[in-house]
Amino acid sequence: MNELDLSLTSHEAVYRALRVMIMHGELEPGQSLTIRGLASNFGVSMTPARDAVRRLSAEGALSISSTGRVGTPELSNERIEELASIRALLEPELASRALPRAHLNLLERLSNINSLIDQAIVKDDAVDYIRRNLEFHRTLYLRAQAPAMLALVETVWLQLGPTMRSLYSQLQRREASHNHRLAIAALKVGDEPSLKLAIRADVTQGLRMLTNE
Repeated sequence: MNELDLSLTSHEAVYRALRVMIMHGELEPGQSLTIRGLASNFGVSMTPARDAVRRLSAEGALSISSTGRVGTPELSNERIEELASIRALLEPELASRALPRAHLNLLERLSNINSLIDQAIVKDDAVDYIRRNLEFHRTLYLRAQAPAMLALVETVWLQLGPTMRSLYSQLQRREASHNHRLAIAALKVGDEPSLKLAIRADVTQGLRMLTNE
């Protein structure tokens, strides 16, 4: 389990830690969780664990059955395709809005993150691969200065986290760093069409493949 941020309330700390775990694919689709188990793992009482689960359920990151069973959702192909379409619509737009503020320090940061993605591929580390991939996109999109749009995208990332983990072995993982390099090259020369094309290709690869099986 991730360590809690002790500067936060127990509820907020559990919520954030569990949210990161789900988003980064540390949990499998359909994985069962218990309030008692979460409370024990995070070293908190049942109340903040229960509140965090309810909050994540409202975001579509966890499901709660009529009997109170908690688990990560198992997404249908239709749902995966829908979420992939949302990414394909919103993320190229975020990249486009970031383009005017793509200064040298951002390009260097993105290149460094992409090197870490390559390392995760070599190590065959699914969680680190997903974490670094999302870090690349978030670092770029923060320059868009469009917080509402980014919040929507992060909700989609959250819902897809466990699915991305299960999909990891099927992904053409080298394509991610290749598409990222194309995006960085487009940022350097201010080529908006190529930037949007690279981001769209990156966010849909794998997800489209899964729904076409």
